[in-house]
Amino acid sequence: MSESIRINKYLSENGYCSRREADRLIQSGNVFINDHPAMLGDRVSDQDRVRVQGRDKKQRPVYAYLLVNKPPGIGALELINYDIPLYQVGRFDFYDEGLVILTNDEIFANRLEHPRHAFEREYVVQVESVLTLQDIKKLQNGMKLGNKQTLPAQVRKMDETRFAIVLKDGDQKQIRIMVESLGYKIVSLKRTRFLSLKMQSTYPEGNWRYLTEKEVEELNEAMGVEKKKPNFKLHKK
Repeated sequence: MSESIRINKYLSENGYCSRREADRLIQSGNVFINDHPAMLGDRVSDQDRVRVQGRDKKQRPVYAYLLVNKPPGIGALELINYDIPLYQVGRFDFYDEGLVILTNDEIFANRLEHPRHAFEREYVVQVESVLTLQDIKKLQNGMKLGNKQTLPAQVRKMDETRFAIVLKDGDQKQIRIMVESLGYKIVSLKRTRFLSLKMQSTYPEGNWRYLTEKEVEELNEAMGVEKKKPNFKLHKK
């Protein structure tokens, strides 16, 4: 880098933290440029010496990546006894259930939920009444919802009242609107897959595990991020 850039962008591009987190660190007096406290809006180049909280700028932060099987009626974060703040990747309604990703890697979380990434997400939906093949076709072909036309979706009928649907656009809220517009009442809505991550039927509700390094690398590759070994640290109390 030959030209100078703002310190918050510099920290973000060096993989230390997001710009928003950088601003918080600067305001709290934990960022130094050439041994002087940084100020919001300061600019730096590679010729400057940048320190954060007493550590060298090249020291990699440590991250945690968790996969939670969220039950309905409880927040995923309520299930985790952790000593660091965690972010939930993407929207997940209180009464929805299934696979949720939590992490303290804000940049990773923001990339995963960015609209430009059309990542496959699979859901299992149960309705109160018998689902007709005609309505399955409507879900498959895409539907007009107000000013929005939903994309075609993979839909598989599982039994009279349950079906699996794979989306690349939209989320659980869109599924609810689609199903309810066809005159059905949803009994349960569960996310069972996010890209290659799957919720096993034997994995109990309310439980969680750490993502493996391979799983994190695969998610980064799907986002077009240069393949690199994640820097893990366990923070479980």
